[in-house]
Amino acid sequence: EVQLVESGGGLVQPGGSLTLSCAASGFTFSKYAMSWVRQAPGKGLEWVSAINGDGTSTTYADSVRGRFTISRDNAKNTHYLQMNSLRPEDTAVYYCAKGGWRLVAAERGRGTQVTVSS
Repeated sequence: EVQLVESGGGLVQPGGSLTLSCAASGFTFSKYAMSWVRQAPGKGLEWVSAINGDGTSTTYADSVRGRFTISRDNAKNTHYLQMNSLRPEDTAVYYCAKGGWRLVAAERGRGTQVTVSS
């Protein structure tokens, strides 16, 4: 059974930083791209970023490019989203997902809330 557990969300002021983590189990982690998607209040799911299986290639939505960095540690079956220069419009529930290269993958965790507010 695929399990994806996010952590690291919280309340941060505009301009601040947060790092999200996603612990994965139930599949061969290193063989899959991993991604992050988010859902802002009252809006649909938005794909954010993805990283390939060995971590050598990454891709970002235009809305976060240059501010967010995705990474992974295959030895720990974990991937990360470092978020800098956060804006109020980044407020959302963030989900990690198995797969999802520039699309919203079906297998996702339960999400972690990120709120950017002063």
